[in-house]
Amino acid sequence: MKNIFDQYWKRYDNWYDEYKFAYLSEIEAIKKVLHEKGKGLEIGVGTGRFASTLGISDGIDPSTKMATIAKSRGINVQIGNGENLPYKNEEFDYILITITICFVKKPGKVISEANRVLKDKGRIILGIVDKNSFLGKFYQEKKSIFYKEANFFSVKEIAKLLKDNKFGKFSFYQTIFNLPEKIKTIEVPLEGYGKGGFVVISGEKNV
Repeated sequence: MKNIFDQYWKRYDNWYDEYKFAYLSEIEAIKKVLHEKGKGLEIGVGTGRFASTLGISDGIDPSTKMATIAKSRGINVQIGNGENLPYKNEEFDYILITITICFVKKPGKVISEANRVLKDKGRIILGIVDKNSFLGKFYQEKKSIFYKEANFFSVKEIAKLLKDNKFGKFSFYQTIFNLPEKIKTIEVPLEGYGKGGFVVISGEKNV
């Protein structure tokens, strides 16, 4: 995925300005579960849009061009991938993975590595486009430059992936109830899933 994001980094970053209210709606949904203080990491930090807004200090991404933008937004970025995190055991209090999980080669390995670098009772937070939602189906049919390379997941598939890697105490919030271009105000996130296109899943590391 590195070449795609290195080649189209500007298009990727501009999306957040073009569809401002969709992006801010996603931020609000993540905030519902991001109560943790301490040291945070975003796996697949991209250009730092989420980490910089949510106060996450550290990020990792394989794209050097996107990492450069993230650094300019104040993020401490390492070049690398989620399957092999260059961090010591139990280094972070919480980890955010937004959309990235659908672009990695070994999602199970990414979640396993996240567990390794999380402290006891640390939380993992994933934001996904639910493949069973109207938005997931739309993106799968549209096959945009980015999403044509994606492997979409359902909420239940992500929950199972987390359970298999010793996470529990899940919570779910959803947003994006219309196509991004039709969203003109920040949407209020709802608990659960099944209606919104963007779902946030939070789980706690089991010791």
